[in-house]
Amino acid sequence: MSSPASPLPILEALPRIRAALAAARAAVVVAEPGAGKSTVVPLELLDEPWLGGKRIVMLEPRRVAARFAARRMAQTRGEAVGDTVGYRVRFDTRVSSSTRIEVVTEGVLTRLLRQDPALEEYGLVIFDEFHERSLPADLGLALTLESRAVLRPDLGVLVMSATIDSAATAALLGDVPVVESPGRVHPVTTHYRPRRPDQPLESHLLGVIDEALDATDGDLLVFLPGAGEIRRVGEALAARRPDLAALPLHGSLPAEEQDRALTPGPRRRVVLSTSIAETSLTLEGIRAVIDAGLMRIPRFSPRTGMTRLETVTVTRASADQRRGRAGRLGPGACYRCWHQSEDHGLREFNTPEILAADLASLALDLALAGVREPESLRWLDPPPSGAWRQATALLRDLDALDERGVPTPHGKRLGDLALHPRLAHLAVGALDRGSGGLAAALVTLLGDRDVARRGPGPPPECDLRLRVDAIRSGAGSTLELDRGAVARARRTAREWRDRLRVPHAAPVDADETGALLALAYPDRIAARREGRVGSFLLRNGRGVSVGPADPLSRADYLVVAELDDRGSEPRVLLAASIALDTITTLFADRIEETELVSWDAARSAVTATARVSLGALTLGERRIDAPDPERVRAVLLEEIRRVGVDGLPWSDRAWSLRRRLGFAATLEPDRFPAVDAAALDATLEEWLGPHLTGVRTWRELEELDLGGILSFRIEPRRRRLLDDLAPAEWVSPVGRSHRIDYSDPAAPAVEVKLQELFGVERTPSVGNGRVPLTLRLLSPANRPVQVTRDLAGFWRSSYFDVRRDLRGRYPKHQWPEDPLAAEPTRGPRRRG
Repeated sequence: MSSPASPLPILEALPRIRAALAAARAAVVVAEPGAGKSTVVPLELLDEPWLGGKRIVMLEPRRVAARFAARRMAQTRGEAVGDTVGYRVRFDTRVSSSTRIEVVTEGVLTRLLRQDPALEEYGLVIFDEFHERSLPADLGLALTLESRAVLRPDLGVLVMSATIDSAATAALLGDVPVVESPGRVHPVTTHYRPRRPDQPLESHLLGVIDEALDATDGDLLVFLPGAGEIRRVGEALAARRPDLAALPLHGSLPAEEQDRALTPGPRRRVVLSTSIAETSLTLEGIRAVIDAGLMRIPRFSPRTGMTRLETVTVTRASADQRRGRAGRLGPGACYRCWHQSEDHGLREFNTPEILAADLASLALDLALAGVREPESLRWLDPPPSGAWRQATALLRDLDALDERGVPTPHGKRLGDLALHPRLAHLAVGALDRGSGGLAAALVTLLGDRDVARRGPGPPPECDLRLRVDAIRSGAGSTLELDRGAVARARRTAREWRDRLRVPHAAPVDADETGALLALAYPDRIAARREGRVGSFLLRNGRGVSVGPADPLSRADYLVVAELDDRGSEPRVLLAASIALDTITTLFADRIEETELVSWDAARSAVTATARVSLGALTLGERRIDAPDPERVRAVLLEEIRRVGVDGLPWSDRAWSLRRRLGFAATLEPDRFPAVDAAALDATLEEWLGPHLTGVRTWRELEELDLGGILSFRIEPRRRRLLDDLAPAEWVSPVGRSHRIDYSDPAAPAVEVKLQELFGVERTPSVGNGRVPLTLRLLSPANRPVQVTRDLAGFWRSSYFDVRRDLRGRYPKHQWPEDPLAAEPTRGPRRRG
């Protein structure tokens, strides 16, 4: 075909591009802004012999750029969009049977590859502005290269960009040629206008805009981070300068409003744009650029499993792209709202979306394309393993994948909708519930920016139902609404009704919001912590908070759609309440009932409850009257270990037996088990466990015969040996029994009145005579007077001191001068 009348720089590179594609069917084109690559290259390649009359599909990362490129190419041919050149974007398709060039975006290429992996109708796939590294672009390239390798070696691939690692990209494509083309950039004078730390961005920009308007001719392009800043600057500018046309430009605007910003008019324009205008678009009439130095990017947090927009400083590549907009059509000026010294600290490039994004959509697209492991494809940057695992876990939670990673019928149904899998799951579930109208509203609200104004102060009420009511009627809302956002949301909701085939008259029940939101965010159901207003626990175990003044702070259960992802308890920005019975109905197959057996210190008893839970959330409890005996036994044993074996209710008889065994074990360790606290604790299950059947309280534990239980550990023949080695009692010469104290295994002791031992010279012993008893000698009044293990020595020495002391106090008792010659006696002397 004939070249456009304007001598665009890309024309000089066309012979090399043609030669590269003819030889290798692949090439990388590096062309500076203004070279004309987006609108010239596809047209110039239409009649290439190797294309064989097939179609060209060109992927653009942004919808406005896709429509703009298609219109510009159609105008070049003197045709309407949809004839030779058409486009496919969300809610807007302009193609026909005669269309040879399709400009697509937002996953359209991925769906084409899923429907026809060989792309039989297409001969060339162009990836334009590939330096933006959007997730659909990376995925589309990986699948296209797989198609070339397996099904279509003749399929052409052309990657184009202004700033790209051309060597790495060429190597990925198979060491293909790199064609470079200079841009058509006029001189641009750069001015630095740093903002004071205490000055609001909007007021600073208004001053810089005034300066640029006075210093330059033509229209202005102002780069701001997001729609909120665009609205505020636009409102202030319209009030101050009614002679100007302050026109917003961002991705959520309807096509007609975007076209208005792109087209010069009778009044001087100030185009207020997000980074959407950095590349692809050539805005006629722009002679000056004002760069706020900020951009808003989606950032996925594996910690919360959520993606939120984050305002960051522009990269060097973005700043240069923005500056270049002022020199597309002639000499221009660029005003940067930062200090010149800060240029050195700018990052070189944006982080590729695949390295920082939620990968759920990517994982579902790959699964639907038959790819289970991303490592099987070729990537410039492979998906991070952690984010990939989290994405596939979510898809299983949404019933989109089975345990093998294979798409379920439900997953295939989700893939048919141009939505994130969460929102697709919501939409499909809502249609099955007869709530398609509400689904259209929620998909709109969750996919675009908030219709409530968010200023620098406290965030607005987080109840998503208020937003549903706002786009349904807008009457009586307690929110401060962004009227422009509300109008756009209503239009988008109508488009989703059409897409979901929901009648426009279908009612919208906002009370179903929580139920539908739970379908999209099953991992973000939250329960309020008992006694703590505004503090909630998510199903995944994380804590979140709702401002105490927000009505939802007192809800029992919430479903959280958006968090601010700051601090240990992130603040909820969007949520809806949900009833407990709705949770139990929706997630009946995932709710678990767990028998919890524990020790109740207040009741000194084992208690058992059945806990109904969903993840980390406790949904309810009930008492169990007949718990698992083994679990009761385990809890009892654990409590006994906590108290200590010595804290058990040992009777005197049981303590005596235990001490006798301890003494015997010191003499015959091979015949008697150790019964000290450490040994009994180590064998608690063995000696006590079998006897705990039916025991649930400490009182019942006190009724156990612990001495008898210990006796069972001793064989009958060794019980007789125990009596020989460690008799329980010693009988004095007068026939009185005295309990032997084995508390100290090295020195068993017995208490006995001194008078009962008259005539006894040899110290009594235990252990078959191996261990002498320690004699605690008592007075007639049972008061201790002497301790000895050498009775003969006592009679020879200490006795006489004791005798002298006691005979005066106890004159009725015998105190012989020769105790060994005297008869033992029980009490005082008899009369007569």
